[in-house]
Formats: sequence, C-alpha cells, structure tokens
Amino acid sequence: MSTSYPLGISFEFFPPSTDAGREKLIGVRDALAERHPRFFSVTYGAGGSTQGRTLATVRSIREAGITTAPHLSCIGSEKAQLRDLLAQYREEGIDSLVALRGDLPSGMGGIGELRYANELVEFIREETGDHFEIAVAAYPESHPQAPSFERDLENFARKVKAGANLAITQYFFSADAYFHFVERARALGVEAPIVPGIMPITNYTKLARFSDACGAEIPRWIRKQLEAYGDDSEAIVKFGTEVVSRLCQRLLDGGAPGLHFYTLNQAGPCLRILDNLA
Repeated sequence: MSTSYPLGISFEFFPPSTDAGREKLIGVRDALAERHPRFFSVTYGAGGSTQGRTLATVRSIREAGITTAPHLSCIGSEKAQLRDLLAQYREEGIDSLVALRGDLPSGMGGIGELRYANELVEFIREETGDHFEIAVAAYPESHPQAPSFERDLENFARKVKAGANLAITQYFFSADAYFHFVERARALGVEAPIVPGIMPITNYTKLARFSDACGAEIPRWIRKQLEAYGDDSEAIVKFGTEVVSRLCQRLLDGGAPGLHFYTLNQAGPCLRILDNLA
C-alpha cells in the first residue's frame, strides 16, 4: 500500500452498547492497528447521548497505543458541560478531537449555547489553546440541510478559520465531487488538509438508508448493480470492494492527503480495500 500521502489512514468507530460489541471492537481495533493508522476516532451521539460510552470506548481503543480522537458535538450542550468534558479529556491525555455541530435528538429541548461547529471550535481554542488537534466535517456534495452549495462551502471555511487543523469529509462515491470541493475551498483561503471519508460497501439496504439520511449520493450505476445482486451478499461485497478501492486509488493519485474509513466497527471491509491500493 502506498505511504506517500502525508496523513496516512484513520478509522472511525462507534461506541458499542453491549458487552459482546465491546469485546468484538477490541479485535477490530487490533486488526486495524496493524496498518499503523494516524488515529482512531469515536463517535458521539446526538446531544451527547453516548458521552459515557464514547469516553469508555476511547479508553479501550487507546490501549492499542494509537492516538484516539473522540467526537464532540455542541448542539444540546451548555458551555459548562463542554468545559468539564474538555478538562476530563485533557486529564486523560487526549489531545485530538473531532468537533461537530451534531444533531438535536428527538424530545430534547434547547439547542444549547453554541449553535454551529465554528462556534464550538472557537470555544475549544478559547478554553484550551492549542492543546487539541481539531478535525471538522466537510461535505463535498453539500450538507443535506444547507440552503446551497455556496453557503455550505462558506460555513466550512468558517469552521476551519476558527481554528481547525484538518477536515474529514462525509463519504461519497464521486471523486470529482471531492476534487471540486477541495478546489473551491482552496479558493476561499482554506489551507488545512481535507481528508476524504470512505464508506465500504457491504450491505445495499443499509447503505441506501445511511445515504438518504446524510445526503451522500450513490451513483445510479452503483445502485442498479447492487439492486441486481439482490440478497447475494458475497457479490455485493466483491463489487463494493472493487468500486471503493478504485475510488480510493483515484483520490490518492489525485493528491488526497489521506483516507478516513467509516468502519461501522468492522475490520474486514477496510482491510480488503487497503490491500488493493498500490
């Protein structure tokens, strides 16, 4: 596998909710750690709903000796709560974060004191200086709630200029969408690395549901081929591995600074893709 790109690879996990899930994740962690990732990240539920499990998962993942970045979202959280959490992370020796606006969970009241991710980044910098390396989200195909591509691009630039060190994109299947987004971001003065997010294809039903919710476009030719395979999971995995491997190779050949894999707490799909890269 090529190691010429500066930020290498990274992997995202979600906090397991069962003992079996936690035990499984240790094996996934160990398998992916052998690829020497730059960092692991751990998601954080809407309104901080998995806060306790996020920290427990971060502690477990860090035992592999690899930098681990918890996600931190501001919607539904007060500054005092965020301040305490930042202090706890510092005490734990954590020095990387993924800062997000987040989604307000159903039934939750106020949106909190910070409304947008750029405000969260500013708050983290005000509270902790340069202690944390901060990653923010980017949306090559535009955030599903954005009124326009231009407005979304401006919001992204605002997040980076607030003090983020790098960006990780929503997953996508069009390399052109990524390269166009990067070009436009650079024109707005964004210099931070923009790392493409990669989603392995292993299950068409789940992928379609995820993609519809987050605004990621599945090209028609990919949808039609996956639909044609029906319940043939082996064919879906083989085809998905080929498609995503080609996407990753084109991204790296085109200058992408690294790859960030949305693992869904599985090692195999990511490893098959990495094995295909030159």
